[in-house]
Amino acid sequence: MRVQKTTASFVLCIRDNGSDDLELRKLYQVLPDREAAREGYLRVVDESGEDYLYPSDLFVTVRLPSAVARRLMSTSRQNTGLQGAAKVRLRTSRA
Repeated sequence: MRVQKTTASFVLCIRDNGSDDLELRKLYQVLPDREAAREGYLRVVDESGEDYLYPSDLFVTVRLPSAVARRLMSTSRQNTGLQGAAKVRLRTSRA
């Protein structure tokens, strides 16, 4: 049996903290950002193709087979015109 490699570039939203920009039980792509991770945030790509920083405790990591992750990333780039340009925005919950 062939074992496929997995990737950790996707997360599942488990809490939205009242944010209108997140949907519970939705899969999101995550971009690498070491500085944000040190502060407890993830750089999450939304439906518009833009990336935003969200608290990491709103998500759980989902490991997908590499082929599935590539397909999802390819589809999201085609649908949104994502060019890989990072924009720094911080979205926090409303209190």
